[in-house]
Amino acid sequence: MQWAPARVQAVRALSASVTEIELLPGEGTRPWTPGSHLAVRLVVAGREVLRHYSLVAQVEAPLEAEQAATYRIAVKRTTPSRGGSAYMSALRVGDSLSILPPANHFELPPLALPTLLVAGGIGITPLVGMAQALCRRGADVRLAYAARTAAELVYAEALRALLGERLTTFANDQDQHLDLAAQFAALPARAQAMVCGPLPMMRAAQQAWAQAQRPVQALRIETFGAGGTQAAQAFEVKLPRHGLSFTVPPERSLLDVLQDHGVEVLSDCLRGECGLCAIDVLTLEAGDIDHRDVYFSGTERASGQRLCACVSRVSGPGACIVLDSAWRPDPAPA
Repeated sequence: MQWAPARVQAVRALSASVTEIELLPGEGTRPWTPGSHLAVRLVVAGREVLRHYSLVAQVEAPLEAEQAATYRIAVKRTTPSRGGSAYMSALRVGDSLSILPPANHFELPPLALPTLLVAGGIGITPLVGMAQALCRRGADVRLAYAARTAAELVYAEALRALLGERLTTFANDQDQHLDLAAQFAALPARAQAMVCGPLPMMRAAQQAWAQAQRPVQALRIETFGAGGTQAAQAFEVKLPRHGLSFTVPPERSLLDVLQDHGVEVLSDCLRGECGLCAIDVLTLEAGDIDHRDVYFSGTERASGQRLCACVSRVSGPGACIVLDSAWRPDPAPA
């Protein structure tokens, strides 16, 4: 895959913290399916960063018609920002970005099964197209859409026109709270659920789904961020096998810094979902592992034997961890 240029064609403020951005690719758009995302390459404070943003379908128009012209994404500015959300929120019409073609790690299964869509905040973005597609299939679909404030339910009006009473919204500032156990209990036996939101919601969904004794494969989740239980801080890393020791700064991931030092680590989702970048922990010298993934089970995270290099960190005074990468350098020629 090669990076291609894209120009910002439109910018819309959907709320005080959410900005919708319309991108016109220089090489034209490619077909995409609900759940797809764009990889965007940014240069922030002199360094290159990679971010992924779900593509947002236009509820009022056929998905195929929109695909012929532009890509739409929505970005929530986080505080504090590691640079990506602040950069994206400051874009203006005419600005340029580099993107990869759409990819999908959150594919909607093809069957018209009874489906519950659950969104937390900006996690609504991939579910807009899913709601549209399921309605076209004639599927039994419901959407539970939660946010901290009513103002952050940015796509509620358009989705209400599509789904009617099948959309339920929850705004914490109005003392409305999403009960995942109740939502799952109301589903028929053969139902599936597609859930996207912050890390605590994803873990709560996994737990509630398991407690409801529903099939693991019928729950699909995607995180929109990797915020952990602790604020990001610098931590020390040692790799004895490679004779390396380095610091991971707060604004960068362990995966990034490993690659800076020539340690190759397989990766894909960059959100702690696929487990491809999992790495062995030899010793935790100081601090606690802040697992920010949804790949490992609660038991696996508690064991502290492995972590996902793309999102996980170490926190606490003198934070330091000793790791063992599976990568081995090629032997020198004889």
